[in-house]
Amino acid sequence: MPISFHARVVVPPHVLLQQVGEESVLLDLKTERYFGLDSVGTRMWETLAKADNVEAAYQELLSCYEVDAGRLRQDMETLVGKLVESGLLEIKNE
Repeated sequence: MPISFHARVVVPPHVLLQQVGEESVLLDLKTERYFGLDSVGTRMWETLAKADNVEAAYQELLSCYEVDAGRLRQDMETLVGKLVESGLLEIKNE
């Protein structure tokens, strides 16, 4: 499922986040499934959760990391897609 970078992502109320050092563990209270994020995934999660839309999060991360813009876009699409598919994020098209 392609992710629109103009969409906003929202953390559902049934998802908990616990940071462990620079990494995080997400828990879906509905399914009782865990999902681990490394330090970069955690930074993406934090940025996505507070941004107005995926594009704003992308631009912020692009300014923080020395990374190829296309690679970052692909990595964000992959992560958001997996989190949405797992029920850990919801897409709000505005």
